[in-house]
Amino acid sequence: MKTMKGPGLFLAQFLGDQAPFNSLKSICGWAAGLGYKGVQIPTWDARMIDLEKAAQSKDYCDEIKGIANEAGVEITELSTHLQGQLVAVHPAYDEGFDAFAAPHVRGNPKARQEWAVSQVLAAAKASRHLGLDVHVTFSGALAWPYIYPWPPRPAGLIDTAFDELARRWKPILDAHEEVGVDVAYEIHPGEDLFDGATFEMFLQRVGNHARCNINYDPSHFCLQGLDYLAFIEHYHERIKAFHVKDAELNTSGKQGVYSGFQDWPHRAGRFRSLGDGQVDFGAIFSQLAVHDYDSWAVLEWECAIKNSMDGAREGAEFIAQHIIKVSESSFEDFIGQGADTSVARRSLGLER
Repeated sequence: MKTMKGPGLFLAQFLGDQAPFNSLKSICGWAAGLGYKGVQIPTWDARMIDLEKAAQSKDYCDEIKGIANEAGVEITELSTHLQGQLVAVHPAYDEGFDAFAAPHVRGNPKARQEWAVSQVLAAAKASRHLGLDVHVTFSGALAWPYIYPWPPRPAGLIDTAFDELARRWKPILDAHEEVGVDVAYEIHPGEDLFDGATFEMFLQRVGNHARCNINYDPSHFCLQGLDYLAFIEHYHERIKAFHVKDAELNTSGKQGVYSGFQDWPHRAGRFRSLGDGQVDFGAIFSQLAVHDYDSWAVLEWECAIKNSMDGAREGAEFIAQHIIKVSESSFEDFIGQGADTSVARRSLGLER
């Protein structure tokens, strides 16, 4: 077994215009002061990293690493969640997702998609320059508006959507293979990859690509009523990143998993700060340890109730307490008799 790294912090939810949240140096120092040992960098914010420059220059990446290290943290992964979302966008979401794109491609879905692909490709090279083996992202979605089959979906619609999604991502996965970096998709409602079944549909279409992997976040499974521990058993070989985020699903006579179009504090399903929800993290950390997960445990803070500063402070302590320093020996070693076949045969009554 192996010991995972952490605690890490996804910086996206903490960026702002005021210090210490407005520069890489100051926010890394703030995170280190809370006890974080790593930071996951959102690549869409130029205050954190110039992604295109990072893809072109290892010297620049060495500078970025130096800033983080001097502040007391490592870089865990680069995130292209927003850009990955734009690799595949159903027209129903054009207006909403335009805000995720660079200004010069907004209002032009074709140009926006091409820009998004270039960004995710750049993340592969930048990750390698930074010495990172994994980068985290979203898959985007073409089929999501048809999640509930009423009216009945046209025959072949889902197959067509997943065929197209795979067609768009296969060259990106190949580019990551060339530089030895895994793509870890966050399995997330709103993406076409939102559970195990949909991940398998996509994985099959990209030829079981070695670089097609998972950013495991149990909060999204809790809100679907999906068994997040069994998910680890099914897909542990593909889990390459871990977002530590809590959630709760409190169904009632008025709301179920769809939560009745209510705002976040009043939803049946809502995200919570670590320890305030229903996710069994003790079991999750144990399962991941058993399956040799040795990458980062990264807090993604989202909570419908608690403020972010308390969530960040408590989250560092929570993750540190849950990381299992795995045993290097068995508790039964003191009575071990070694690999003696004669003892084994006598124990079985084969040498009477």
